[in-house]
Amino acid sequence: MSAVQGQAVDIPTEDGTADAYLAHPGDGLPRPGVLFYTDAFGPRPHVRAMADRIVGSGAGYTVLVPHVFYRHGPAPVVELPDFIDLAERPEIFGRIVPVMRALTPELSRRDAGAYLRRMAEDPLVADGPVAVTGYCMGARLALLTAGAYPDRVAAAAGFHGGGLATDAPDSPHLAAPDVTAELYFGHADEDPSLPPEQIERLEEALTAAGVRHRCEVYPGAGHGYTQADTDAYDAKADERHWAALLGLLERTF
Repeated sequence: MSAVQGQAVDIPTEDGTADAYLAHPGDGLPRPGVLFYTDAFGPRPHVRAMADRIVGSGAGYTVLVPHVFYRHGPAPVVELPDFIDLAERPEIFGRIVPVMRALTPELSRRDAGAYLRRMAEDPLVADGPVAVTGYCMGARLALLTAGAYPDRVAAAAGFHGGGLATDAPDSPHLAAPDVTAELYFGHADEDPSLPPEQIERLEEALTAAGVRHRCEVYPGAGHGYTQADTDAYDAKADERHWAALLGLLERTF
């Protein structure tokens, strides 16, 4: 396969234009599509490197990484250091959290339709359903997308996701009855954003709905374990994530 190529693209939505990163093999041939939802820090060099790694794996994929906070301006909505450590997180999250809360499940599902349309129209994306992967808050978006667009999503994965099965009336796990995709979740161990009761509730919902799925807890891994530009990174858990994600893509396509 030829070298990976990446480019900036714009995605028309009902509420404006979302900036995004599109990565694909350089031969220009259509490949299965993967929709990539980032963590709350958004698109940045590390995320683009992750997308490129997906593109270069197996027979190759075309990966779309949307900036889901586009309503607040192009990425980055918050300036980030090259490496995000614990000392900087409170200040960064103090600015990001209100933006995150403004992205409701309703808006997320609507935006997902625009992202999927963009992929369906792109000659670099092969015909047929796509896969979705998401990180931290992106895991919630992946589950919501799979439930809202079952005819367009063949597989979805979420890693160190938080708030997947809350008591809220619009909790992501309530989408389970509408999911037809195969799902995989790699939970962080002792993650305060996804306590054991939520892990159990998610598992019960997926099982009751008859969803093909696998949920695993990565021992010793903290929230954000895949993000190498943060101090939450865990190399062992990250490699486990890659094996799980690429295995899911191989089974799907």
